[in-house]
Amino acid sequence: MDFLIMNWLGTPVWFWLSFIGLVVILTAFDLGVLHKEDREMGISESLKLSAFYIGIALVFGLWVWVQKGAESGMQYYTGFFIEKALSIDNVFVISLIFTYFAIPRKYQYRALLWGIIAVIILRGVMIAAGAAIVQEYYWVLYIFAAFLIATGFKMLFSGDQEMDVAKNPVVKFISKHMRVTKELHDQHFFVNVPDEKTGKMVRAATPLFLALVIINLADLVFAIDSVPAIFAITTDTFIVYTSNIMAILGLRALYFALAAMVHRFQYLKYALALVLVFIGAKIFVSDFLMQGDKFPPVISLAVTFALILGGIFYSLWKTRGAAETG
Repeated sequence: MDFLIMNWLGTPVWFWLSFIGLVVILTAFDLGVLHKEDREMGISESLKLSAFYIGIALVFGLWVWVQKGAESGMQYYTGFFIEKALSIDNVFVISLIFTYFAIPRKYQYRALLWGIIAVIILRGVMIAAGAAIVQEYYWVLYIFAAFLIATGFKMLFSGDQEMDVAKNPVVKFISKHMRVTKELHDQHFFVNVPDEKTGKMVRAATPLFLALVIINLADLVFAIDSVPAIFAITTDTFIVYTSNIMAILGLRALYFALAAMVHRFQYLKYALALVLVFIGAKIFVSDFLMQGDKFPPVISLAVTFALILGGIFYSLWKTRGAAETG
């Protein structure tokens, strides 16, 4: 059992196994117990389930705080809050994708769940690669920081651009090179249908599968912002990965509440832009103005939390009285 206390990517193996076990249990409970049957989730249930996931994430952060120290705990919470806030933009895009493919709400949750499982794997690959690069070439952090600052300013001064799913090259490629049914087949991603020419039964993808693919590709695009943001907070691979995944795990639960009121958060993007600028700038401040001293984690957490919370409350205040969308 000595391997359990061995370090892997700077953290004992039993830490990793404990986290992976928690993710597996939550996912199995969600898919096999809470949503064994496809059904539409209401806003109230969405908020309650989301609160449960956020509670689990916060308690896990306390465990990190106790086991790895206060600095690691604050870094985890900072990364978690950033990723959670950035996920609101994901909700808007996911909503557009489901609308384009005419996916009923009762099938959306299952698609989101399998999408999250794919994201857990893809984010793991991206974070592992990023950690290896940063450990070998520290100067890459400056590229991350500059990218975050540039992205933040772009978000501040660019207008809203709606995603056009119909023009997505992946949708065109899959539609051209795979058999895709014109209609949904309940919760199935693939079904057997008769070939139009031979009449023989052949395997074909459904619009639900196309929606799942586009959702995962959209997440990869968002990860280009969120992963460098957390690496700018800490290079501890365990903190980067767990804060990322704990925020994503609750996204599918929060989706149904946010999708109905995403128009209420239209000013949050400006707060997120300032967060990205702040996180990127503190790398340069720490290394060049503070002569390599670490930027105080408590200040980083406080500023991040204040900006996000301010953006949420300002958005809700400015859009008060606005009608909810379906």
